Amino acid sequence: MQRRSLLTASLLLPLGARVVSAAPAAEPVTTALVEAAKKEGKVTYYTAMDLSVAEPMAKAFEARYPGIKVAVERSGAERVFNRIGQEMASKIHRVDVVNSSDAAHFISWKREGWLAPYLSDEMARDLPAEMVDPDGLFCNQRTHLSTIAYNTKLIAPADAPKGFADLLDPKYAGKMVKGHPGYSGTIMTATQQISRELGWPYFEKLAKQKVLQVQSATEPPKRLEAGERAVAVDGSDYLFWLAKERGAPVELVFAVEGTPQISNPMGIFKSSPNPSAARLMVSWIMSGEGQSFIVNLSGQYPANKQVKVKPGRPALAQIKTFKEDPVAVEKQADQIKAQYAKYFKV
Repeated sequence: MQRRSLLTASLLLPLGARVVSAAPAAEPVTTALVEAAKKEGKVTYYTAMDLSVAEPMAKAFEARYPGIKVAVERSGAERVFNRIGQEMASKIHRVDVVNSSDAAHFISWKREGWLAPYLSDEMARDLPAEMVDPDGLFCNQRTHLSTIAYNTKLIAPADAPKGFADLLDPKYAGKMVKGHPGYSGTIMTATQQISRELGWPYFEKLAKQKVLQVQSATEPPKRLEAGERAVAVDGSDYLFWLAKERGAPVELVFAVEGTPQISNPMGIFKSSPNPSAARLMVSWIMSGEGQSFIVNLSGQYPANKQVKVKPGRPALAQIKTFKEDPVAVEKQADQIKAQYAKYFKV
């Protein structure tokens, strides 16, 4: 599914400016909604979030609402985007709720008219305006970062990189791993930010460092923990943190230049075969209970303002981050993939 340019930034607001809202009226989570969801009995959740978080979250929802089963369909965000495009073209209506690590996907889905508006009372009360689409078609489920990290058994802290420029040092050649923007929404978003801040010549030089190329942003943390590579150029920060908390020799690096910040919107498809269960799942994930579950399990940053950051994790305000620009990603996605393939030959 080819992306097309967007003429107005007001269609997407993760971490952006507030505009006049046309959102639907907020709805309470009623007994009628719960009973309708239980009658449907299932909900299908497409996501780019690692299964180590997505599946326990689904189980927690099932425990909260017995009788509703969650089918978790996990893949890289760019694969999720293509799959949905193919299914819609074939009139296959399977997805109920979708969560992507590439916020630009929601520009395309909104433009196509595929998303259904929904806003629970708790979402209306506890989600900051910049976390919600002005038409109520999606909201930011969670935020994470794409960080550099290293294996402390393979690299001493004194020799560790402090930023992206350091990764061009010949001493790291053949020792690095990174994700791919053609598969991962996290890496697509991060690549756009880094190319904007450092320029494409940076990637041209990095490609000469004999970097091990993997697909998902969930893979570099696993390769690093296993000791297959000494340095991860990128990857989902929550997985680096979880590895470190398990006692793995992993240390995160917040680059001196800035760290890519990734919003992860979620929405309900208009063609959802289980619309009541979809609304109930979205309301629970965005509630204090659901957001606390995600934070306590993985340490990702919550969208719900009533939920605090996991103890031991730095607040987003304490980290120098690059500005996220989903509109630019939407316009540049095909160019980014082509340019990246040109340098990395993959």
